[in-house]
Amino acid sequence: MPRPLRVAIVGAGPAGIYAADALLKSEAAAEPGVSIDLFERMPAPFGLIRYGVAPDHPRIKGIITALHQVLDKPQVRLFGNVDYPNDISLDELHAFYDAVVFSTGATADRDLRIPGVDLDGSYGAADFVSWYDGHPDVPRTWPLEAEKVAVLGVGNVALDVARVLAKTGDELLPTEIPANVYEGLKANKALEVHVFGRRGPAQAKFSPMELRELDHSPTIEVIVNPEDIDYDEGSIATRRSNKQADMVAKTLENWAIRDIGERPHKLFLHFFESPVEVLGEDGKVVGLRTERTELDGTGNVKGTGAFTDWDVQSVYRAVGYLSDELPKLPWDVESGTVPDEGGRVIEAGEHLASTYVTGWIRRGPVGLIGHTKGDANETVANLLADHAGGRLLTPATPAPEAVEAFLVERQVRFTTWEGWYRLDAAEKALGEPQGRERVKIVERDEMLDASGA
Repeated sequence: MPRPLRVAIVGAGPAGIYAADALLKSEAAAEPGVSIDLFERMPAPFGLIRYGVAPDHPRIKGIITALHQVLDKPQVRLFGNVDYPNDISLDELHAFYDAVVFSTGATADRDLRIPGVDLDGSYGAADFVSWYDGHPDVPRTWPLEAEKVAVLGVGNVALDVARVLAKTGDELLPTEIPANVYEGLKANKALEVHVFGRRGPAQAKFSPMELRELDHSPTIEVIVNPEDIDYDEGSIATRRSNKQADMVAKTLENWAIRDIGERPHKLFLHFFESPVEVLGEDGKVVGLRTERTELDGTGNVKGTGAFTDWDVQSVYRAVGYLSDELPKLPWDVESGTVPDEGGRVIEAGEHLASTYVTGWIRRGPVGLIGHTKGDANETVANLLADHAGGRLLTPATPAPEAVEAFLVERQVRFTTWEGWYRLDAAEKALGEPQGRERVKIVERDEMLDASGA
């Protein structure tokens, strides 16, 4: 009797869960069947949806409902609070599984190589996001002393950071933010938030809905300088070929021509300003220097030699995420990804047997959450082709109970999918007295206790 195909997926965010879903929908799931274990270093699943999406984005959090349906399937198990490679190594995974898929995503900040980025008051957006999303491995407090703040970048993360900095703590209280985050945001002194983009409105990477949401807050006045509304042939071509880019540009145009209102917090969206230096005194941020840019006809920009110093006391870099290097796997330092062909991990020109990647660890942190579905489908299709062709390694101990016994013997305090339901209930119970949907539990030990790890 042939046994089910055993697959380990390292990383239980959307990319990993989409890979599990693709396996469950494959012909192999019917015969001989599939058995999937997701390993996640956090005690809870869902990756960046739990720890990377702003708390005032309930619609995006709704994706969790679809992911739930995958994890509810009997062929899928979750092992949370298990860290690769400290708790389980690649060789150990290969001993239990026919194939291993890495979907560990990207959580660190990409470097911005300009003078002054190491000053006190200069922060990576990813660290700030982890703080306000209640990540257990970051400090519980965040310095919010600056009255004028700069955010560098024109993607959705920059918008999230700018919006959270510009809103009041009380506005965010109805969300799932834990008490320490509420106390921090309540003390926030920011009155002006300046978002800087090197290129023009047509090149902004905002999604239209995220951009429009900025204007929904009763405390935030969104301001766009009419001089920043400019297009060249390349920009016009972008607008014609990309509906989202056109919608973003139209929204910015409408904001540029309206009168400035009376809302207490000002959020400025600046275009054609390239950050060249974070200015400091006594080791602290006291300003930001930008160079004015202009379009070159292709949608790209060139410097004009005109510089502006902006009076800000803190700077947040939202210029992209970077994945953490995975031990025992090949690594492309420049792109922060694992080299692959169709999801097959490639080392020295050869497929590293039974080893695959999907999501941001494969192609870098680009695109929206749903874009990782296509990645997962391609990776899984190649994994199944290798299985059909007899190219997978044969695990020494493929019995599902073997890996559980291994983790118990290692004294790894792991959580399960049933444990997530317990943690979920505990967080909802915390929110109920305040009329909130949930309050996120932050401390790792408390998460493990609530999960019954």
